[in-house]
Amino acid sequence: MAQKPSIPKGTRDFSPTEVAKRNYIIQIIKATFENFGFQPIETPSFENSETLMGKYGEEGDRLIFKILNSGDYLSKVSDALLLQKDTNKLTTQISEKALRYDLTVPFARYVVQHQNEIEFPFKRYQIQPVWRADRPQKGRFREFYQCDADVVGSKSLWQEVEFVQLYDAVFHQLNLKEVTIKLNNRKILSGIAEVIGAADKLIDFTIALDKLDKIGEEGVKKEMLDKGITAMAIEKVSPLFHLSGSNIEKLHQLKEILNDSVDGLTGVNELEFVISTLENVGLYTSNLEIDVTLARGLNYYTGAIIEVIPPKTVQMGSIGGGGRYDDLTGVFGLKDMSGIGVSFGLDRIYLVLEELNLFSEVEMPKPEILFANFGEKEALYATKTIKKLRALNVKSELYPEETKLKKQLNYADKRKIPFVVLIGSKELENQTFTVKNMITGDQQEGDFPFLLQLLKQ
Repeated sequence: MAQKPSIPKGTRDFSPTEVAKRNYIIQIIKATFENFGFQPIETPSFENSETLMGKYGEEGDRLIFKILNSGDYLSKVSDALLLQKDTNKLTTQISEKALRYDLTVPFARYVVQHQNEIEFPFKRYQIQPVWRADRPQKGRFREFYQCDADVVGSKSLWQEVEFVQLYDAVFHQLNLKEVTIKLNNRKILSGIAEVIGAADKLIDFTIALDKLDKIGEEGVKKEMLDKGITAMAIEKVSPLFHLSGSNIEKLHQLKEILNDSVDGLTGVNELEFVISTLENVGLYTSNLEIDVTLARGLNYYTGAIIEVIPPKTVQMGSIGGGGRYDDLTGVFGLKDMSGIGVSFGLDRIYLVLEELNLFSEVEMPKPEILFANFGEKEALYATKTIKKLRALNVKSELYPEETKLKKQLNYADKRKIPFVVLIGSKELENQTFTVKNMITGDQQEGDFPFLLQLLKQ
């Protein structure tokens, strides 16, 4: 007996219903991207390893799926290296490519490679799958789609304002109310590290701080200690775990804490501009919140950091995030090219909408009309008519087998096809159609113009 097939952990099959729901989300995101002036691009599913490695920090590098070289990939590896059993050294010898971890680094590579063809500032969006060798759990998969929008070639803070509005517009159209858009600035984190005397441990500091919602305050403090940040420095940073009040009050508190840090105060002033502008312009239903513990753990952020949290009634992690990355294209040789971008977590957004029953308006793709099959002559007449209907963008289908009418009607009913055309000898002779309304049960006979008029109604 053949073994039942399976798929790798962290991946999924999608049914027609699930695909329809996912397409509903994608279409809204795509339309909003284009409404905001973004242009689409696509990049390969895999990149050269050197393009990806070293761009996400130590933890990110471990989650990159490596692709084995084709052919006899071990033939060029020395026996000495094989005996060492050093995974990192061996991997560089047997793997030159890797599946993309996100869409941002490939985008930076694209910008550098095509810089002479691009009009800056360049606004692009990209909706494609990415892969991460992560531990699968609810809302976290090894293969998932990202929906990214980025702007490169502008340092203007109006871009930060626009991206928050972009998030708000998409979730408003998805009828997903009361999401929280969290904001921070990497310069604030740098300033905090500076004033507590841990400037040389900035990356370790931010990676630990970014885990606050997962491992709690004590877990963050322990990780900081393990990374060599002193107990005195951690004590100085403790008030940040409990920063409270309105956004304006938080900004005032941060100005006092960072009074001796030029970099930190710059970050506060940038954040203040974005917050005050958005409060003046207004958002649909999203909440705006300053969160100084927000770090997102990625090395390439240099300014604004953005993260979107679903409504509190849903137990789910972030459903979107991004930030400014002034130095990202620099690693590929293109200096002074500021960028900012955000990503929508399609899979998590799907789960949130499902849990909140917000898919009620999503319809399955289906024909508007089904032609029953009563024999070869009748099917040929139907096929000629279907060709004319499809040319007019009317979704049409012929039932493939000549079988009992009851079975054909049941098929139409289960797929919720509203009209079924019945063609017998009388209809063939008169060049007409008998149309059954599957909702009311009524039947009417008429010619092709009649059929079109019925469908329009």
